[in-house]
Amino acid sequence: MIQHQIEQKLRTELSPSYLKVLNESYMHNVPEGSESHFKVIVVSDDFEGKRLLARHRTINSILADELANHIHALAIHTYSEAEWQALDSEQVPNSPDCMGVNKG
Repeated sequence: MIQHQIEQKLRTELSPSYLKVLNESYMHNVPEGSESHFKVIVVSDDFEGKRLLARHRTINSILADELANHIHALAIHTYSEAEWQALDSEQVPNSPDCMGVNKG
C-alpha cells in the first residue's frame, strides 16, 4: 500500500520519465511484510539545474505524510534526463545499512 502511494504521488507531481520505488524493508530487522524502508530512483525534467539538496527537498515535500507516519528510511536518487542518459544504471548506489533502534 505505501509503495503504491509513493509511486502515485511521485508520478503525479514529477511526471518522471523513469521511476523505480523499491521496498527494501526485507533487508532490515522489521516484521515480514513491512513497508518502512524504501529506495526511490526518479528521473525528471523537474530536476534540471537543481542541486541535490533541492531535489531531495522536493521528494521530501511530496512524501511528507508518508515520511511522518509510515516510512522509517528513504534512500533518494534523483537525476535529470541528461544525467540519467549519461549514467550506467549499475552506478545507482546501494542503500546504506539501517542504523535504526530495531537493528540486530
